Amino acid sequence: MAFDFHGDLRGWDFEGFHQGGDTELWKRLGAHKVTIQDDERGSVDGVRFAVWAPNARQVQVIGDFNWWTGDQMTLVPGSGVWARFIEGLDEGTLYKFRIETADGRWIEKIDPMGQFFEQSPANAGIVYESKYLWADQDWMDKRLQAKHHAEPMSVYEVHLGGWRKGLSYLELADQLVEYVKWQGYTHVELMPVSEYPFDGSWGYQVTGYYAPTSRFGKPDDFRHLVDKLHQAGIGVILDWVPGHFPKDEWALGRFDGTALYEHSDPRQGEHMDWGTYIFNYGRNEVKSFLVSNALYWIKEFHIDGLRVDAVASMLYLDYSREDGQWVPNQYGGRENLEAIDFLRYVNKHLYEREPGIMMFAEESTSFPGVTRPVDAGGLGFGFKWNMGWMNDSLRYVEQDPFHRQYHHHLMTFAMVYAYSENFILPISHDEVVHGKGSMLNKVPQDDWRKFATLRAFYSFMWAFPGKKLLFMGNEFAQREEFNESESLSWHYADTPNHHGMKELFHDLNHIYRREPALWELDNDPDGFSWIDANDGAGNTFSWVRHSRNGELVACLFNFSPNPKNEHLVALPRPGTWTEILNTDSTAYDGSGDFGNFGRVIATETHGGTGQAQAKVCLPPLGAVWFKWDAGATAADPGDTGTGA
Repeated sequence: MAFDFHGDLRGWDFEGFHQGGDTELWKRLGAHKVTIQDDERGSVDGVRFAVWAPNARQVQVIGDFNWWTGDQMTLVPGSGVWARFIEGLDEGTLYKFRIETADGRWIEKIDPMGQFFEQSPANAGIVYESKYLWADQDWMDKRLQAKHHAEPMSVYEVHLGGWRKGLSYLELADQLVEYVKWQGYTHVELMPVSEYPFDGSWGYQVTGYYAPTSRFGKPDDFRHLVDKLHQAGIGVILDWVPGHFPKDEWALGRFDGTALYEHSDPRQGEHMDWGTYIFNYGRNEVKSFLVSNALYWIKEFHIDGLRVDAVASMLYLDYSREDGQWVPNQYGGRENLEAIDFLRYVNKHLYEREPGIMMFAEESTSFPGVTRPVDAGGLGFGFKWNMGWMNDSLRYVEQDPFHRQYHHHLMTFAMVYAYSENFILPISHDEVVHGKGSMLNKVPQDDWRKFATLRAFYSFMWAFPGKKLLFMGNEFAQREEFNESESLSWHYADTPNHHGMKELFHDLNHIYRREPALWELDNDPDGFSWIDANDGAGNTFSWVRHSRNGELVACLFNFSPNPKNEHLVALPRPGTWTEILNTDSTAYDGSGDFGNFGRVIATETHGGTGQAQAKVCLPPLGAVWFKWDAGATAADPGDTGTGA
């Protein structure tokens, strides 16, 4: 029975919403189970619906409870918000809004604040109330004290639908968590989980900003996945997409018949390349909607960080546009001042509100100060994806080994700007889609060269300054590029070479995490020193990573197919240097023929400078890491042999 009560509209305060400062909008708008007090009947249970549609003539809530015929909603004076309480409704109720536009058309829309939706292609909202009891307090307490820039971070990027196809959130909470923990990653990054209608968008065309996709289960099932990751000591980063939204007529676009969330001018309000709308970041209500959404995932789902997609498309008014297709800002420039202000607002609010969280920018240009604090004139992100490093290094490994000598400084150039931002080094899904081929097939020639080169390259990446991100499947060198409609090719994972790659990543992650020299000073020039950056003719690179306490790890790489059995290398300390990684090891399906018998002895050079040198065996297309043993007694200075 529907109780004819439109909700007590007195005292509803939307001032913060209209000023852009409502950061918990999900508590006020949307569909909520509530209990109201009626003078005659006492407590009455039901669902309160509320939606912002300021330009509508009238709004109705329709659903399975009224045979989709419509119950009239009441306009909250001066707010543009329409509300209705309906008695007797409970969780599981299906609903949408029917809106009469200013020009007399009737349109049906889903709830912008909906927290659960039917599975695509159906799209009705589902009334939902979380009953989840978290068990990750130890993780949350630890997060408060986190110092992310001086901690190890290796991120496993996951598309939940394609990791092992058909798994639910609950099944992923067992299988994915076990695998990621064994591999040794510190974090997972989930490609967008917010509800989306089209599988081929990988989640980047969001229609339900406040709802985990129902493809894999209920919202509390997703909470369980996050909880289990935290209990396993694994952080959770979520892709967040405030840069655009799709044009599906039943979703956010032209919500009340007008450009409510977007600009009406297509030169400002549409991404022609993607066929999507652009949020109007200068509208206060849109700011409230988006900053609330960012906080919602962090508070309601214990997400540890948000990776903001396509930041460059937000920063520039002329992004992917020709002359005449964009509108300059008030100063005649190309910067989107409203989007810049919005990003600063979101970052500052989240870092102050939820200490220990992280904000990541996928930003592909040289826009200054992406990771500089807002108070210092920056955008306020914690980390920025280093797209320059990624592009340059992939161009290098794609070269025939003979030709790499002519492209040597593609691999060194990133050190020129390494400390201009707080970087994360990404080999993401974007590098293995749209005809780009798999990582394995980027490398020329036969399988021996492909696998050996990739083992050396990933070791180069894990030793280079900056945090790490790897897309799923790369850890066992999947041969095909990513296809969201299929599972990863797990049948490869335990076959020769692929199994070795998987074992290499297990060891890379565990060695990396236990050696502070490899991460503690990522953002400090004192954490890195070249041994030799200029051996283009030999296709070698070498450097030393430093910790605050003087621990040293020397990292040497040979991108030539020729072994270098007595490669003379300068080292900053005499004594024993223990070999802690060799990518030619049989454990990684290497040959096992090229090694250093577990160590080299560096002898002091003349002049009493403390500098030393050693002869090192560098495997063909291989990498070796050595850790200086401060407590070891130097053996025979000539004991620098090569071999397994």
